[in-house]
Amino acid sequence: MAASLSISPNPSFTSPPKISHPLSPLPHSFKFPATTPQTPINSLSLRPPRASFAAPRAAVSQSSSSFSSDATATFHGVCYVVGDNIDTDQIIPAEYLTLVPSNPAEYEKLGSYALCGLPSTYATRFVEPGEIKSKYSIVIGGANFGCGSSREHAPVSLGAAGTAAVVAESYARIFFRNSVATGEVYPLESEARICEECRTGDVITIELGKSRLINHTTGKEYKLKPIGDAGPVIEAGGIFAYARKTGMIPSRSA
Repeated sequence: MAASLSISPNPSFTSPPKISHPLSPLPHSFKFPATTPQTPINSLSLRPPRASFAAPRAAVSQSSSSFSSDATATFHGVCYVVGDNIDTDQIIPAEYLTLVPSNPAEYEKLGSYALCGLPSTYATRFVEPGEIKSKYSIVIGGANFGCGSSREHAPVSLGAAGTAAVVAESYARIFFRNSVATGEVYPLESEARICEECRTGDVITIELGKSRLINHTTGKEYKLKPIGDAGPVIEAGGIFAYARKTGMIPSRSA
């Protein structure tokens, strides 16, 4: 907004006015014209994110996981255990980022490459060669899970492979946000280093409403941190699906 400067006629620049006190007001005054309010914004038009995920969050079979609502969601299956600082290049290498998740065939193919970037020290592969789905519906990790680049393909590849939840000691913020925004996996935080007490192949149950993880193989139970407001967003299928469901933006049928 431009300001207009109003000064007395015929100002003298050679003999400035005398100021009797340092705190005395200046002889010149600045006047700002009144402005009329701009036309109010009636609606916001939100564009979908860079990749519009037409494929829904991985539907988990009744034998591996089941849920009816966020408060009563329960995941049951075998787990795959990794360590600290699992980065996005290990979750889904950059060479596979040309796959478009909104294409159902490429979405499935993306899942077949999930966690294929792990080093050879992981003798058991997350997805067996020739398969497009993993038998591990729960991933358990250490600290700083999902660090590295901001690629949304990281949680999408896990969801496409059939993963329902990741349980880690902590997350890289961008991975956590992408998991919620895409609605692909539940990024749950543990209060203990579960990755040191669980082994790949252990049978796990996660009770989301009780924030509890049960390892049926060892008989141990662990407390998880509540998922909070992110839960309903993930359950809806991502941030845009949640916004449509709650009326924040018009539904596609409207």
